[in-house]
Amino acid sequence: MEAVKGEVTLLLQQMAKGDSDAQAQLFSLVYCELRKLARNYMRRERIEHTLQPTALVHEAFLRLVGSPPVNWQNRVHFFAVTAQVMRRILVDQARGRLRKKRGGNNRAVSLDEVILCNYENPAVVLAIHECLLRLAKLDERQSRVVELRFFGGLSIEATAEVLSVSPKTVKRDWNYARAWLYGQLNGRVYAA
Repeated sequence: MEAVKGEVTLLLQQMAKGDSDAQAQLFSLVYCELRKLARNYMRRERIEHTLQPTALVHEAFLRLVGSPPVNWQNRVHFFAVTAQVMRRILVDQARGRLRKKRGGNNRAVSLDEVILCNYENPAVVLAIHECLLRLAKLDERQSRVVELRFFGGLSIEATAEVLSVSPKTVKRDWNYARAWLYGQLNGRVYAA
């Protein structure tokens, strides 16, 4: 496994230097892990969502390689950025769906419902996204912890590795962030 991690880091460095062969090699090497990440995101989406995990992986990878070259630190950095890109893709889709819908019934949604739901309501996706943006202004790391744990499906240990902090710090940030989100989402009304 360490050899694969090192190979990913090497391919990322080659890709940053413009090596197009490295892109193809990287994609085949990380595809299964990206698909697992996409399934974690899609598991919470509405059942009839038009985007499938495979399409989410391809869209995210295309956005990553189509953007200006990134100075990738390592494999963990790559997956953390990919998780952000996947979330943004889904938020963009939710915004598009709301624009088409405009209006509708309103109902209050608790944080417990949000955690248990499959995001059939795009307004919920946008509300969580907006809350995470506000949380990032207050505490960037707590926002990243929520993004990686809740949306990315990462364990406490993996989240700690991505953020270069201890698992104890991740647990503390996770607890504070969930309490803060609960306060932000409790009693809010969303377009249905």
